[in-house]
Amino acid sequence: MNGVSDGLDLSSIRLIGTAVTPAVMVSACGIVATGLDNQIARMTTRMREMLREARQLPDGSSRRDLLRQEVVILDRRHAILARAIALTYTALLAFVVTSLLYLTKRQLDIPEPLPVVSFALGVLLLGAVAVLALASLRLSRLAITLEREELFGITRPPPRL
Repeated sequence: MNGVSDGLDLSSIRLIGTAVTPAVMVSACGIVATGLDNQIARMTTRMREMLREARQLPDGSSRRDLLRQEVVILDRRHAILARAIALTYTALLAFVVTSLLYLTKRQLDIPEPLPVVSFALGVLLLGAVAVLALASLRLSRLAITLEREELFGITRPPPRL
């Protein structure tokens, strides 16, 4: 042999590698959750600013109507991203469970498909998070379009959400 692998149990190394992969996904989930939390915080601040501005405008102001539309959009975005962050934490838990299943595989009689199913669930949940993030971006674009149209005096019927 080559001297390096003489004292190593390759099945243990594979087991560690298999257990570490979900741990890396846990870190990725943490990064995604932080990004989503930052977006939600910025939306909350922006909504408060818009509400403060709307309260200072006279009734019947076209700007006030625009702000109402944007608050509706932000409310939808907030709800979408709140779901996304919940799915992100659920995915994180699925990856933690996957790691624990692999790490205890030798001590407990864990069926082979169980950690694979747990990992796949985490991946599917992150896929759902991506879809929700795209939906949020679409709504963000809609709000920007409303602002642009107001700035340039373009009038259209209110958007359907």
